[in-house]
Amino acid sequence: VAGWMYFLNWSMTGIADITAIALYTQYWSAFTTIPQWVLALIALAVVLGVNLISVKYFGEMEFWFAIIKVATLVAFLFVGIFLVATQHPIDGQTPGLNMITDHGGFMPGGTMSVVLVMQGVVFAYAALELVGVAAGETADPQKVVPRAVNSIMWRVGLFYCGSVLLLALLLPSSVYSSNESPFVTLFSKLGVGGIGDIMNLVVLTAAMSSLNSGLYSTGRILRSMAMSGSAPKFTARMNRSQVPYGGILLTAGVGVLGVGLNYLLPHDAFEIVIEVSSIGIIGTWVMIMVAHLAFVRRAKQGLLKRPSFRLPWSPVTEIVTIVFLLLVLGLMWNDPETGRKTLMLIPVIAVLLVAGWFAVRRRIQREATQELTKLTDGE
Repeated sequence: VAGWMYFLNWSMTGIADITAIALYTQYWSAFTTIPQWVLALIALAVVLGVNLISVKYFGEMEFWFAIIKVATLVAFLFVGIFLVATQHPIDGQTPGLNMITDHGGFMPGGTMSVVLVMQGVVFAYAALELVGVAAGETADPQKVVPRAVNSIMWRVGLFYCGSVLLLALLLPSSVYSSNESPFVTLFSKLGVGGIGDIMNLVVLTAAMSSLNSGLYSTGRILRSMAMSGSAPKFTARMNRSQVPYGGILLTAGVGVLGVGLNYLLPHDAFEIVIEVSSIGIIGTWVMIMVAHLAFVRRAKQGLLKRPSFRLPWSPVTEIVTIVFLLLVLGLMWNDPETGRKTLMLIPVIAVLLVAGWFAVRRRIQREATQELTKLTDGE
C-alpha cells in the first residue's frame, strides 16, 4: 500500500511538473505558439533521458538545480529586505505591513480559502521522505541523513516561509496570479529589464528538479517492491549503470498520460493532478507513521535496535501527524469543485489496492519463503 500510494503521489507530481514547465516556458513569446502538450512532452523526454543514463548524472543535475534555487532565494531575500527597509515604491505602492493590513489582512480570501488550498500546501511540502530513499545510495548514511534532516527545518523556515512573508509585504495579494510565479510578478513590477525572465528560468529549473526527483525515487521504490513480489517484475530491471530503468519507465509512462491531459484540458491539468497527488502524499505519510509506530514497538520488545538518531516524543508525534493528515483529507470535502471529486477516488484506489493484494499475495509469500530459506541456509 505504501509503495503504490508513493507511486501515485510521484506519478501525479510528475504530471504537475511537466504542466508547470510547459506553462513557465510559454511565458516567453517565442514559445507561446507551441502547444502546451508538446512542451510537456519535451520536458519529460529530457529528464527521463538524464535519469536513465546514470545516478551520477541525476545527482549532477540535481546539484546544479539546487545551486540555482538556493542562490536565487538568497538573492531575493536580500533584495526583498532592502525594498521593505527602504520603503522603495513598487508599482506605485509602498511596501510594508500595510500591504497586508490594507488589503484584507492575513486571510484576504477568508478562512475557507485557507482550507481549500491546504492540500496544495501538503503537496508543496512533500518529498522530505526522499532523504530516506536516498539513504540507500549514500556512502555514510549514519552521518549524512541526520545532518540532512536537521537542516530541513531551518531551510523551510528561512527560504519558504521567509520568501512568502516578503512577497506579502512587497505587493498586495490580489496582484499575484496562479498563472505566473509570484517571483516573476514581483520583479516584473519592479521594472528592471530581464529580471522577470531570469526568475521565470529559475522556477522552471525548480519544476525540472521536482520531476527529476520523482523519476529517481519511484524507480527505486518500484524496484524494491518488484523484488518482494508486489510490483511488476520488469520494474526491477537494472541497466549497466545500475539504474532501475523499468520502474522509471513505468512512471514516465504515466507522465505520457499527463501529456494527453495537457492536450485535452490545458487549463485544468495542473489543479487536477495536484488534488490526486495529495491523496498519494497523505497515504504515503500515514503509512510511514504507522510503520514507525510498529518499528518503535518492536524495538521496545528487543526485536530491533533503534539508531541514536530518533524521532522525538514518539508515539505522540506519529499520532498527531496522522490526525493532521486525515484532517487535511477531510478539509478537501469543503471544495465542491475538485476536492470532493478527488475524494471520490479513494474508494476506487482502495478497491484496486485490495484486488492487487489478492492477485500477488501468493507470489509475495513465495518470495518471502525463498528469502527465509536462503537465510537459514547461511547464503
